[in-house]
Amino acid sequence: MTDYERKKIEMELKIFTTRNFEKPSACRNLEQIRFYVRELCMKIDALEAHSNYVPQWAYSLLAQYNAQQNAIIELEFRNSYS
Repeated sequence: MTDYERKKIEMELKIFTTRNFEKPSACRNLEQIRFYVRELCMKIDALEAHSNYVPQWAYSLLAQYNAQQNAIIELEFRNSYS
């Protein structure tokens, strides 16, 4: 895979996430985060299958969404058992 192809994949994925996703820190709805995680996982799987390359920041973004999801779940758990 050439550098041009890698940069093209990165740009396309960056444009997709910027247009369709909110930042993880801005998400307050658990279902919204689950949707973003599912969509991002599908994109990552498609890139792995098609080009065998996924930008590292995509995994980092996925980890941020998972961390935000866990924080919301913990907050809801605390609120329900307080």
